[in-house]
Amino acid sequence: LLYNYIWPGGLSHDLPVKFEERTRDFLDYFEKQIIEYDQLLSTNKIFIERAADVGVLPVDVAINYGVSGPSLRGSGVAHDLRKTEPYSIYDRFDFNVPVGKGEMGTVGDCWDRYWVRVREMEESIKIVRQALDKLPEGDVQEALPKKIRPKKGEVYSRYESARGDVGFYIRSDGKNQPTRLKMRSPAYCNLSVLDEIGSGWMISDVITILGSLDIVLGEIDR
Repeated sequence: LLYNYIWPGGLSHDLPVKFEERTRDFLDYFEKQIIEYDQLLSTNKIFIERAADVGVLPVDVAINYGVSGPSLRGSGVAHDLRKTEPYSIYDRFDFNVPVGKGEMGTVGDCWDRYWVRVREMEESIKIVRQALDKLPEGDVQEALPKKIRPKKGEVYSRYESARGDVGFYIRSDGKNQPTRLKMRSPAYCNLSVLDEIGSGWMISDVITILGSLDIVLGEIDR
């Protein structure tokens, strides 16, 4: 977890030697593993019985609770900020937005949320390969100075993370430290819906539902 590696406008250091070659080798390897795991698990009778029709998340409930990311797309909503509100260079990449279709049960169940994540791993491989093909040369630190003094005012910006919509509200008085900083955590919002879709199920099913929402406690504590 190298949080300081990504800087505004670039990186703290250039990419390691043979990074591109090793990344492509891994993608070739990983792509085959996804196919194997998909065949092993997605149509497995026991897995389907444990995940299909369990913890169904209707679209209106998901939206009212602010659910986003794969958990929302599992309910059939094709909402991905990289497509609906493109940022960075995502508008240059060709990729699809998988959504739940209720193939093994009801749209928005645990199986759909699982299935969306499997398909998104495939889409991520496509994105990374395209990014490698377009990787520019040059100084990774030249875009912006190391210390940034934003103008006085406020801004809210967001991006699509692995768990959904991450947002940051920042208020500045013109100095190098914000006077107000607030983060929107997708894990916190997604967890909020647990009581709604988990009530009445057995404990073992609640564990499945919680796992399908993909919660990170560190985000919730923010």
